[in-house]
This record gives sequence, C-alpha cells and structure tokens, in this order.
Amino acid sequence: MEDNGFRELEIMRVKDGQRKGEKDQVVVEFPLTIFLNEQELVTLLCSPQDLKFLALGFLRSEGLLGSLEELESATVDTERSIVFVKTKGQTNLAEKLYGKRTITSGCGKGTVFFHAIDSLQSKTVTSQLKVKGESLFALMRGLQDRSLLFKATGGVHSAALADEEQILVYSEDIGRHNAMDKIVGECLLKGISLTDRILLTSGRLSAEIVLKGTKMGLPLIVSRSAPTSLAVEVAEKVGITLVGFLRGGRFNIYTHAERIF
Repeated sequence: MEDNGFRELEIMRVKDGQRKGEKDQVVVEFPLTIFLNEQELVTLLCSPQDLKFLALGFLRSEGLLGSLEELESATVDTERSIVFVKTKGQTNLAEKLYGKRTITSGCGKGTVFFHAIDSLQSKTVTSQLKVKGESLFALMRGLQDRSLLFKATGGVHSAALADEEQILVYSEDIGRHNAMDKIVGECLLKGISLTDRILLTSGRLSAEIVLKGTKMGLPLIVSRSAPTSLAVEVAEKVGITLVGFLRGGRFNIYTHAERIF
C-alpha cells in the first residue's frame, strides 16, 4: 500500500495521433472493512490514508458512535484492510440497520445507513455564523493549495473544515463522503468543535453530503461544483446555507443567504 496515495504506472500516452510510453501517477483505491463490536458492518472503497479517522467518522455520521466517551478502542490492520472498533455499550447492528441501507450517488456507490427521508425531519441547524464572501474565496484557495494528491493524480476529492479565517482540518479521498467522514473522525479524536464551522468541498453537493452536514450541525457548506435538487431541498428544510460554483470570482447561494454578506 502506497503511503503517498498513488502508484506510478507505465502507460501509453496518445497525443495528436502519436503514441509514447510514459510514466503516470494513478490514485490508489483501497477496500476498507469496518468491524463494530466484532460484527462486520461495511466495506468502503477509499484512499489508504487516515483510515482510523474514516472509520470513526463514518460511525459518527451514521449515528453508531455518539461521542469519544463511547469509544473503547479502534485498531487499524492495514495488511488485512480492516478497522476494528469497540464501543463501551454493545450495539445490536441488525436492529439498528434493518431496512436502512441506502446506496448513494457518491463515488464508488457510497453507502449510508440512515434513510434519506428521515433527514427531512431532522432538528434544524441553528447558528449565528456570518461570513464575508471574500473569506469564502480565500478559504477555497486554501483548499486547492492543499490538494497535493489531486494535483498528482486528478483522481480524488478534497474537503476541509474551517472557521471564518482559516482551514482547521483537511482531507482527500476518492469519495466525497469519505473525505467528509475523515474530517468528522479527526475532529472526534482531537476534540475539535464542529460548532459554527464551514465545510468546504471540491465535489458535487449531493444529498448525502448535506445529510452528513445536518447530523454534524454544520451551518454552511461550500463547493466549487454544483448541488443536486435534493441537496437544496434538504438544506432549505434543515437550515443549512448551501453555496455552489465558488470559482472565477463568483458563487451561487442556494439556501439561507442571510449567513453570507
């Protein structure tokens, strides 16, 4: 497993009808299986970095891990591609997950276990956060400057947690949802607050990204790319400000524009 997240391969590059053998950097796709309290839960296709963050963030996002105090241990076995997580309270996964698996629009068919419709009845996200439009451009530049694996391969998504002035946590992964879960897991382990924070992402604003933001209480989600109709619907319902197409000196505010000035 490559620590840098990519593998160098010999390829045949074709340009203007001419073929030339060259080396290229291809992003690594890694299957990670999560066991919770000795029960196999799910296998995620991901980038092979920050696997403990990913596992804990996934469990936190899915409501299977409420806080750091509930965690007994988390052990990564990279040779077997497994993360073993134990909580202090045993979890009956069959009861919790019955009928709630949803295949999402995420890269590699991401999986979530909460039902999308449930989110429309979620508690409203409340926040006094106000952000200047100029600050959003600066934060997005910071996201792009950190995107080293993307620059090497063009094959990953980037995500970051920020306040109004700076990026606090950054991650990259082949899946948008994985990148976000890595941020959630790192914040959980390091005690970084999600209150009044901004989520930045390079990828499409799909419903599962907004649903995860809702569960974390994030008031503002910003992307260089487009939202989906369901993402806008959920964001409007739960009180999240959704910003898309932030690039080239412009951006679109789809919901709750009062947070941007």
